[in-house]
Parts: sequence; structure tokens; C-alpha cells
Amino acid sequence: MPNSKLKQLGLILTGVIVGIMLSLNFPASADKLGAQPLPVEELRAFADVFNVVKRDYVEPVEDQKLFTQAITGMLSGLDPHSAYLDANALKELQVSTKGEFGGLGIEVSMEDGFVKVVSPIEDTPAFRAGIKAGDLIIKIDDVLVKGMNLDEAVKRMRGKPSTKITLTLARKGESQPITVNLTREIIRAQSVKSKAVEPGYSYLRITQFQENTVQSMAEHLAKLAKTGKPKGLVFDLRNDPGGLLNGAVGVASAFLPEGAMVVTTNGRTEGAHREYRAMLGEYLQGGPLRALPSWTRDVPMVVLVNGGSASASEIVAGALQDHKRAKIMGTRTFGKGSVQTILPLANAAALKLTTARYYTPSGRSIQAKGIDPDIFVEESVQGGSAKRLREADLQGHLGNDRDPEEAVDKKPNEDKKDKPIETAKTELPKPFEYGSPDDYQLVQALNQLKGLPVEKSSPPEETPSSEETKP
Repeated sequence: MPNSKLKQLGLILTGVIVGIMLSLNFPASADKLGAQPLPVEELRAFADVFNVVKRDYVEPVEDQKLFTQAITGMLSGLDPHSAYLDANALKELQVSTKGEFGGLGIEVSMEDGFVKVVSPIEDTPAFRAGIKAGDLIIKIDDVLVKGMNLDEAVKRMRGKPSTKITLTLARKGESQPITVNLTREIIRAQSVKSKAVEPGYSYLRITQFQENTVQSMAEHLAKLAKTGKPKGLVFDLRNDPGGLLNGAVGVASAFLPEGAMVVTTNGRTEGAHREYRAMLGEYLQGGPLRALPSWTRDVPMVVLVNGGSASASEIVAGALQDHKRAKIMGTRTFGKGSVQTILPLANAAALKLTTARYYTPSGRSIQAKGIDPDIFVEESVQGGSAKRLREADLQGHLGNDRDPEEAVDKKPNEDKKDKPIETAKTELPKPFEYGSPDDYQLVQALNQLKGLPVEKSSPPEETPSSEETKP
């Protein structure tokens, strides 16, 4: 293409971008934030880059691909949880919140060009294979993950049931990569589980906050009530990666007094300033909490958490802790204290944009900090807990606006530079089952409810966040 035509294209492109910005009601937004001039020079620079790529790149590139990648890069540079969702990615997100999809059963995030496991979902191929939170996925089948965006990696891992897939993992403490052969299944994530662990003591576990979680929890509590009011309830939120905000409010409402504050949110837009209180049925279609047993408001409770407890599970734990409704036991939580809003676009796509931070009833922000348990108990009798990926470990994470000493490290770590990838096969350990007789933290929770001695652990010593080393 002649240079004159490219220059003309650049001017047209700049005009189109400015027009798009005006059509998105920039003036109205600018009025709320103060006059914000359009970044004309930056838009010209974008157009120049676009022109050079179209002219000089080794292979022809479609305009749509360039624009999509530009939008994706703009959002991924904000924080680890904002993303551009094309029509397929938006559909995948909607499917996952309903709790049924074809795949492996892992909650993942993106960091430094690789996919990291936030948490495996129980009773899924990934969980049974021994994949752990914090594992780094470096290859999917024979394809390197480096350079993929998160949506592309998720698409490769999902697929038709009974089809095979091989993941190559890097794990902290392992000298060689781990190769895992998996078979995809229909993932019907059972978000709520319960049982009587001992006469008079009940166990309730939520693995993820989905559309049907509150209804399912109410049914489980009603089933537990058939044997009478328990002497104590262990509420397990370990390795719960979170999910829907309204689900967290509904779950907390089951155990708090009517009208008690559950969580507040705050952001730059008017709609981001909200209070969520415990009100039966207000947030839930059909009001499933109205049929709860009366004892849910006063039964003695211990809530179990760990480094895999994130987002919605932290909202619930924080609310119960602030209202002194339950003792929180375990290890520090993940520390995701931000709210993502799905904003539909005209082309059947959407933005998943971080629009607010959330705060516990006492006003604490847990962003990049997490919730410290009232009773610190490691995950095993040997006094050790699994090394887990946490919000503060994610490159580009939001800072904690209510803790000025919380440092925001947006620089890549020196030890994360690209290294040669070797292949190896390693037997993964048998996955640990929460709520089993071997569950050390559950035993300590029951001791707490019975008034027996609890084998507490010492919290890890904190180092100044400016010198903190990432695991």
C-alpha cells in the first residue's frame, strides 16, 4: 500500500477511534471526573503502529485481529482480573457460573504469559490427578502456553467429554516439569456438600459460588435439620475460588441477623457504591432462605479457610468474622478484594472490568492481604500448608487502598525469566479429601466446638512488603 494511502488510513483510524470514544458517552463520564481531554497524540501513535504492522509485518494480518489484540492488551495491563470477552469467551463464562461444562475442572488465572492454577474443583479430572493451586501450566498437549491469552488457553483445555489432553506443569519445589494425562468430563460442579461428621456435629462445604449455590445450601441445611439442632457446625470454605457476589450475600444471610451488613463496595462510578445486607430473599429469586432451620442464626460455628479461599468465600468469612458470628480457622486467605462487572458490547462481546473494591462490615479491605484467621491452624499435623498462589503474587494486582503500607509490585520477578523447558513424567500424589477422617483442620475445628484443646500453629513471620519475595 502506498505511503500516502497509509497516512490517509491513519487519519481515518484516529477519527474512528475518537468517534467511538464519543459514542461511548465520554463527555458524560468526563463531567463526573472533571474535564478529561481526549488523548489525541496517543491515538495518533496507535494509528502509526497499526499502519506499520499492516505494511511491514512478515505476514498479512487482519484488521479485526489487530484491534482485538489491542483491546485485550489494554485490559490485561490494568489488573489480572479485567479482560475482553469475545462472544465465545462470554458464553464460556456464563456456562461456568451455571456449574456445568466440558473440561478438566480447574480455576485458572494468567501471569507472566503462563496459566496458573488458582484452585482445582473437587471431584473433577484435575483434582483427581493431583493438580494443585499454584501449579504453572506451561504446555497444553504439545503447544506452549507462553504467548496465549487466558481465553485461548481455557478453550484448549475445555472440550468434548472422553477426549484426552496432556498438561505439562511447573511446580514450586520440583526440579523438572510434571506431565499429566487427563480425560475431559462433563464438569457438574457440586457447589455444596454436607454430612454429619459426629453425633451432634454437622459439616457444610461450599466449593464455588454459582447460580444455584444458595438454593443448594438451603436444601443441605434443611436435610441436616432432620436430626435436630446440631451442637456445632463446621463451615468449610477452603479452596473455594469464589464466584457470584449475590451468592456470597445470600450464603452469609443464612447465618447473620436480618439487616446485618455483609459487604460494601466502592468504586469510581455511582453504581459502584453499594451496601449489601442480610435480608432473606431480597437477593435471591424465589427466596430460598425463607425455609431455613431457625438454628442457623445461632448454632456455634467454625469456618475453615486457606490460601485457596478467594473472592466470594472471603466476603462470607469476613462478614462472619466481623460480626463475631463464627471463629475463622485455618491459614490466611487469597486476598482478592475486587469486584468485576460484565459490561456488554454491541458486537455480542463484553468487558469483564474491575469496577470496585469490596470491604468487610468493619470497613477492612482485604485486597492483596487476605483475611487472617482467628485461630491459625496449618493443614497437616506436621505443621505445613501447601504453597499457594495468592492475589499479592499476581503481577499487576490492585493495591490495598486502606493499607498504605501494602506495596504494589508490578515488576516481573527476576526468577520468572524464560527458562528452557524439559520434559519429564512424575507421579502426582493422591489428592487430599476435605471432610475426611484425615482432615487435620476439621479435627481441630471440632475440638474448638467441643471446648477441647486446639493444636494451634504459629502464623508465618511477615517481612516488609517492599522486600517480599514471590513464591
